Amino acid sequence: MMDFDLFVIGGGSGGVRCGRIAAAHGARVGVAESRFWGGTCVNVGCVPKKFMVMAAEYGALAEDARGFGWDIAKTGYDWARLIAAKDREISRLNGIYTRLLEQAGAKIFEAKASFIDAHTLDVGGKRITAERIVIATGGHPTGLDIPGAEHAIISDDIFVMKDMPRRVAVVGSGYIAVEFAGVFAGLGAQAHLVYRQPLPLRGFDEDLRAALAETLGQNHVRLHPSTTPTAITKDGAGKHLVLSNSEVLEVDAILFATGRAANTKALNLAAAGVEAGAAGEVKINADFATNVPHIYALGDVTDRLNLTPVATAEGHALADTLFGNKKRRVGLETVPTAVFSIPPIATVGISEAEAAKRPDGARIFLTRFTPMRHTLSGRKRQTVMKLIVDAKTDKVIGAHMLGEDAPEIMQGLAVAIVAGATKADFDRTIGIHPTAAEEFVTLRTQTRVVGPETGPV
Repeated sequence: MMDFDLFVIGGGSGGVRCGRIAAAHGARVGVAESRFWGGTCVNVGCVPKKFMVMAAEYGALAEDARGFGWDIAKTGYDWARLIAAKDREISRLNGIYTRLLEQAGAKIFEAKASFIDAHTLDVGGKRITAERIVIATGGHPTGLDIPGAEHAIISDDIFVMKDMPRRVAVVGSGYIAVEFAGVFAGLGAQAHLVYRQPLPLRGFDEDLRAALAETLGQNHVRLHPSTTPTAITKDGAGKHLVLSNSEVLEVDAILFATGRAANTKALNLAAAGVEAGAAGEVKINADFATNVPHIYALGDVTDRLNLTPVATAEGHALADTLFGNKKRRVGLETVPTAVFSIPPIATVGISEAEAAKRPDGARIFLTRFTPMRHTLSGRKRQTVMKLIVDAKTDKVIGAHMLGEDAPEIMQGLAVAIVAGATKADFDRTIGIHPTAAEEFVTLRTQTRVVGPETGPV
């Protein structure tokens, strides 16, 4: 008899959910985590990042208050106080994760785990066997291979910095890059955003990408599009970032936000015969199984759709399938997501460019307006909303928004879109007035039609 029915390598959101639900179903479960419980999201990702975004937004709110009759003085920013408050909350969340596992009956190991063979693990020097094994080790930030790269930092480093840099260059244009560029600019730093594409957020809808670039500029982020770093040099406490257009940025910190890679190097996957992709990601099928049938993987380590709620859903579905007598899968076709830029972006479904490739094409509804708050604050800020409707079925197949409260609004729309709501369903829904959200149910004028012949406009 083996030591465990299920052993989970990784104590992030996906691994903990899988272990907890499996234990609740009666399985003998072990979970190993060597760094911090809750994984990237809780410790060096979405949770502390959003605290920092909120901190940056308060500065703008203090300025905007003047338009409503308030006179709020800004007397400086205390970075150390934010970090201390963040650390207290993260410690509380860490404890919740371990308590949930223990209350469910799982055994936790504060140790690294690696394969000895397909059923055997080395867990902190102890030999442990398991009928089934789940790999949920997540990913880590990666940098650029350029001269002087050792002088740059990655996103993990930001959350433990004792002092906030006053001049920052952020390299990249994905979620992490645009979010931290906004954070530093909002907290009063001189912020640069360097990216090789013409617009930030590759893969998102073009209208939102263009609107975000405009908004970043209005928020005092200096943009360097179609540009790549070529070298970093250090001059005392300062650093010089040399760009491909020969410009040199003098800054205090350079953040590489250029991608992430799967945490698989230390797992000894070869000993278990588990196949990995070219970038180290674990290959799985629709049931989360690797090429070794009793070994599974989920979350960022599979490098499919690297979002915390996806990993959590996958962990729950796998536990139900293996031990709950309820086979489940997780569809990745209509997953809502948000980028906590300032203001944020939220989206669900396909972009206009993707819709244009569909045989029947799509109808596009687009609106831009000044949000109600800023008609009095005077801040130059636009909200952008967009619906993409299948031209044949009338189903809403994409919704996109840049603007305040976009993530909160999009969560509700996601339910409707996943359920198959049509544009007619949106049209007959009465709006809540006065809100920005009501615009999604009052969009009546079609902006354009796209399809294989016309392409996106």
